[in-house]
Amino acid sequence: MENIPFDSIIEFLQKAITTPLFTVKETQITLSSLLVLMILIALIVVISKMLKRAMLKKLFTRFPIEIGTQYTRARLSQYVVMSLGIVFSFQFVGIDLSGLTVIFGLLSVGIGFGLQNLTSNFVSGLIVMFERPIAVGDRVLVDNIEGDVTEINIRSTRIQSVNNVSYIVPNTEFVSSTVVNYSHGEPEIKVDVEVGVSYNSDLELVKKTLFEIGSNHPEVSSLRNKPEVFLLSFGDSSWDMRLRVWVDNPKRKMYVLSDLNSAIVEKFRERKIEIPFPQRDLYVRGLSAPEWKEK
Repeated sequence: MENIPFDSIIEFLQKAITTPLFTVKETQITLSSLLVLMILIALIVVISKMLKRAMLKKLFTRFPIEIGTQYTRARLSQYVVMSLGIVFSFQFVGIDLSGLTVIFGLLSVGIGFGLQNLTSNFVSGLIVMFERPIAVGDRVLVDNIEGDVTEINIRSTRIQSVNNVSYIVPNTEFVSSTVVNYSHGEPEIKVDVEVGVSYNSDLELVKKTLFEIGSNHPEVSSLRNKPEVFLLSFGDSSWDMRLRVWVDNPKRKMYVLSDLNSAIVEKFRERKIEIPFPQRDLYVRGLSAPEWKEK
């Protein structure tokens, strides 16, 4: 077998990478231009991620900016750098993107082939970032999933649940569905504790005890909203009471609720306040006592 000359191999490779594959707006696209384009786009993606990381860890930490605002600005900066870099990359390899007509043309074709969901999630992601119904660090409840928003991406948002499980939620859920954001606006949230007490209890003592339990908890806010005690209704075997408190940190509401329930059990036992359990009387018809005793 004859050895293939090295010059022939070089000539074949040069011809392969310089042969036009297709034409875009009178610009011939070769394999070499495609490789250069891919390398440039990869570098731009890496640089934009490094820029976002540097802004979050080094730049924004010097200013008193909310965490959610920091993340939004860093993410938008990353998108701007990526967009400008991609346009530059196309221009560098000779593809004219005047008016971005090519991009929109490709996008419309992609939508026609089933990318509607991806496009809607992308647009929803931009709406979430600009309108900010949620932000990184917020405690939210969406689709019966409660957790903290840890990352907002182009297509989806990552939520770390209270069970330490990561959920990837499409951005359209935050635009088209009902989302509970415990951290939006005022940080205080309401926590209600309901308990039943015996009809033989001293009502004023019950109300005083519940108020003390709510007031003495260190995580209960008492600056604007003091604890409140309500007699809700007259149950089958108890007065139905409600203790309402306000908690500064929404992420601690379950811990506060558990502490209040435990304190109610201890204080009620200490002050002889009975928490009754439901009672039912059973009557058997058609069988008298003497007949039962004879059998």
